[in-house]
Amino acid sequence: MCSPRQALSSDQAMPKFHYQCITCHQEYPPEQAAYLCPHCEKENQPGHPPKGILKTLYDYDSLGRQADFPKWERKQFLPLLPITSAASLPNLRVGHTPLYELPKFGKEPLPFRLYLKDDSQNPTYSFKDRASALVSAYARERGWNTIVAASTGNAGSSIAGICAAQRQQAVVFVPAAAPLAKLTQILMYGACIVPVEGNYDQAFELSIEATKAFGWYNRNTAYNPLTIEGKKTVSFELFSQLGQSIPDQIFVSVGDGVILSGLYKGFEDLIKTGLLEKMPQVIGVQAAGSRNLADNIGREHFSYTPSHTIADSISVDIPANFYMAAGFTTQYSGAFTTVSDEHILEASARLSRATGLFAEPAAAAALAGMFQYWEQGKIKANSRVVVLLTGSGLKDLKAVQGAIRLPAPVPPEMDAVRSYLAGIDFGHF
Repeated sequence: MCSPRQALSSDQAMPKFHYQCITCHQEYPPEQAAYLCPHCEKENQPGHPPKGILKTLYDYDSLGRQADFPKWERKQFLPLLPITSAASLPNLRVGHTPLYELPKFGKEPLPFRLYLKDDSQNPTYSFKDRASALVSAYARERGWNTIVAASTGNAGSSIAGICAAQRQQAVVFVPAAAPLAKLTQILMYGACIVPVEGNYDQAFELSIEATKAFGWYNRNTAYNPLTIEGKKTVSFELFSQLGQSIPDQIFVSVGDGVILSGLYKGFEDLIKTGLLEKMPQVIGVQAAGSRNLADNIGREHFSYTPSHTIADSISVDIPANFYMAAGFTTQYSGAFTTVSDEHILEASARLSRATGLFAEPAAAAALAGMFQYWEQGKIKANSRVVVLLTGSGLKDLKAVQGAIRLPAPVPPEMDAVRSYLAGIDFGHF
């Protein structure tokens, strides 16, 4: 096996970025490896997370000598992204989402400072737009016009919407059982949708076969290392919105581990350029019915339990980015917790009623994890805590039907209205 950096030409200047395999540590220029490490990919087996995931690295020494975060921010963080021009990004507001500080939750005062990062305000209403925008921009610079992805819904609607804005063609493989609202989005954006009689993992494998057969560019999370680079921009934004500082704890919902890894990667890039000294504590939150990433950290052999959770966007049997997510969590003393579907729906309802923000179950899982930590006394007084809200509740209305009750209609008479309102408890307002 080649030694690290051997694949890079010794007589050429270091390119803007290059890849390093997290399994064997081999390094490649982007022209020699677009997806997985060519060596380690051969060892991958069905039923196990892929080895050979590539990590994107930059010339941190040079960047550190000219570190100027406000200037980088004005340039769309271009010095720390693998594209040559911000003009390649879609003409949509991707990222730059609001960070809300809550002094209390409903009527309940908080002993710590809580911030909600609302990524449902991205163009297709999910965090996935960060990855799609960067993948689309990179494809545009390299001459790919068709982008393919596998998705349970959010990534598919995201790449479909971004491609529509970029005049590119999206092809999306989806499990036929994906939520109708997300499938509707994909179709409305004009993408080619391929429903698969199977689960996400089967749709994923078909999309990779199609990539090789038709020469398309693949957006699949983790398989394409640039998805992590797109998602890391949330860390840059948090650093900016918190006055070029970091929170004490960040809660993030976890399925395949890519958003978690992107969060770590963004802060790690800032550490490597000298803008940060330490990593915030990142708490990954999984649904109790889909905890295959959390359960396998530290195990010698990976094994999984079929996932069953109302939070479809984080329902994953084999986490595609397991090895990177586990590595970051171990290296930076992160943590994991799991929450039940009941607590996820409860958190979603509490969020909506207390803040006016409506999150899908997969996003509300992070908030449920925060509530759990608070109840267990694991959040220090006066600390700063961020919860990432990664997708809109409008993505999956069916999932929250059990948390609401539509009242029976009243006759069109004021006496009936008075009688009806007499039974309503307005105390929570």
